[in-house]
Amino acid sequence: MTKTIDVALIGGGIMSATLGALLHRLEPSWTIEVFERLPRVGEESSNPWNNAGTGHAALCELNYTPEAPDGSMSSAKAIDINEQFQLSRQLWASFVEDGTLPDPRSFISATPHMTFVWGEQNVDYLRRRWELLKDEPLFAGLEYSEDAEVIRSWAPTLIPGRKKSQPIAATRSTDGTDVDFGALTRMLFGRLQDDGVIVHTDTTVSGLKRLSDGTWRLKARREVGMTPAEVQARFVFVGAGGGALKLLQQSRIPEAKGFAGFPITGAFLRTDNPEVVARHNAKVYGKASVGAPPMSVPHLDTRVVDGEASLLFGPYAGFSPKYLKTGSYTDMFETIKAHNLMPMIRAGLANLPLVGYLGGQVFASRAQRLDALREFMPDARDEDWRLITAGQRVQVMKKDPEKGGVLQFGTEVVTGADGTIAGLLGASPGASTAVHIMLTIFERCFPEHMPRWRDTIRELIPSYGSKLNADPAAARESIARTARVLRLVDEPERQFEAAASAAATP
Repeated sequence: MTKTIDVALIGGGIMSATLGALLHRLEPSWTIEVFERLPRVGEESSNPWNNAGTGHAALCELNYTPEAPDGSMSSAKAIDINEQFQLSRQLWASFVEDGTLPDPRSFISATPHMTFVWGEQNVDYLRRRWELLKDEPLFAGLEYSEDAEVIRSWAPTLIPGRKKSQPIAATRSTDGTDVDFGALTRMLFGRLQDDGVIVHTDTTVSGLKRLSDGTWRLKARREVGMTPAEVQARFVFVGAGGGALKLLQQSRIPEAKGFAGFPITGAFLRTDNPEVVARHNAKVYGKASVGAPPMSVPHLDTRVVDGEASLLFGPYAGFSPKYLKTGSYTDMFETIKAHNLMPMIRAGLANLPLVGYLGGQVFASRAQRLDALREFMPDARDEDWRLITAGQRVQVMKKDPEKGGVLQFGTEVVTGADGTIAGLLGASPGASTAVHIMLTIFERCFPEHMPRWRDTIRELIPSYGSKLNADPAAARESIARTARVLRLVDEPERQFEAAASAAATP
């Protein structure tokens, strides 16, 4: 027997969890079911070891302030990304205040965000970037230094072993965060299940078809146990990470035509050595290599998972035709269609430096990877670090009327014209801007409900519909409030002291 539900969420990651939590608050009577192919939610891209956990706010990521050929740069993208992350912080804080989320320390930690560069040209660039951002309200307190002793006080691992003659510079913001999106995902779904939302795990959605009445029929296959009854949904969200492209193609909505995906495997060097971890308490981003995609900007990160601190360095890019870490080797080939073949070819030809970069990364030796680490941490010891495989990322390519095909960096929101289906393609900053993405979906897919929903949305997300960066007082109040509620105030010092104490314990 077929049952009809209001909302089907395909994929059990942070995107579906965020959408489900918001929709349930706005329309508590709506029936929502979740379909996740793995035994547990939050285990693919949202898993804390499959991503770097950076609360992306453009505090340290140079790809949000690219330098134009004439040497100029714009703050617009960096401000936009920061605005989007503030929406996430506000929703999380509201959910902590009303009890939807438990102790915030179980999913978010205050972690300074730094940028570190070397070489005269890069130092000049970072200085100009700081001058551009330092007076913007959302970047208040952004510090800059070219002094090795000051930088050493911020991140002790960056200086020992470095030549004194080498020009260096760094910026630091103490407003940065480290987020365990896996833990956050499970908490949100746990609360939804308490309220009656059904979460099907070990369940793969292999078919998606629109019916004559405008609903969607989901064909689901249970990996373990009984297959759920056939489901029809009035609204479908395809938040299946790399698996979203194939399902959007099956939906046959014209908006999905022309999109293609190129998978990139991520890897990090990781250390859990308490002596090493105690010397570094920051997420430190550098400048990407020529031809490298934004998701491959090198960074040395503090990670806090289950209350334990570790360090990651990377990412190192690799290749697998899988679209998911737990996917199939046929994933990429199954999504190549007549409508996206030419965009793929044109995008590839226009980005040959990227192809060369990936080739070099795929065949890099352990020694070469450690050499890259030592550019950040000169005294790093081989024996302290091991290589881990992170999540699979799918670089989006799409049609372009002028160029034929282009690479699309960031996250692409695809919605059907009638508002009954939405899906996500792409990667970073993804999880950090999940709330902004869901609000975009609301505006595109539920315009008839928005007049009734806006007051509740503003209660949860006070800056919705406005720009914090245009109001210094509002920006200060929002950052201070969310820091207080999420227990981020003075957290860096406490974490550092705890790590140092652990390192000193025999």
